Amino acid sequence: MRAPIGNFDEARPAPDCLDLLAAPVADAVRRWRGTVPAEQFLYVDTDPAIADTAVFVEHHGAELLEQSANCVVVAGKRGGESTLAACLVLSSSRVDVNGAVRKQLGARKASFAPMDTATGETGMEYGGITPVGLPGDWRILVDAAVLDVPHVLIGSGSRRGKLIVPGKAFAELPGAVVVEGLGLPSA
Repeated sequence: MRAPIGNFDEARPAPDCLDLLAAPVADAVRRWRGTVPAEQFLYVDTDPAIADTAVFVEHHGAELLEQSANCVVVAGKRGGESTLAACLVLSSSRVDVNGAVRKQLGARKASFAPMDTATGETGMEYGGITPVGLPGDWRILVDAAVLDVPHVLIGSGSRRGKLIVPGKAFAELPGAVVVEGLGLPSA
């Protein structure tokens, strides 16, 4: 099947590719019960050497910058307590960590989580972290702009491979909170 976005050789329904996904992502796809059928989550094989956004869009199509999203793990701190959450914003923007994230987490301070914390807590590879399959008690802050994109390219839990997911499905992820203005224009 042809991917609805980007220049990929082939796209396959994610439920047919569970063995290619990180374990927590495969479990989430297997258990998905949202209004968008799991068969509409597509897997595309990609080269892990070009997984970083700038190189990736150069290779697979510049239009992907507006059709892909980055998922970052953040840590909010207040009174010695730390809360982990994920933020999903379009790749053409950056996460408003000091404004929207702090407010949503009720934190005095918020920052990107260290790489070993992000990978250890998610069970995913750095550079491939995705909102699909995150720990069930996490909040997933989703920039409202992501929901307006018909098909969004995201990580698959590893640096090899990506998922293409209908944007509206992100509002149905466990722990999802849609936030206006979570993504700020990139400098």
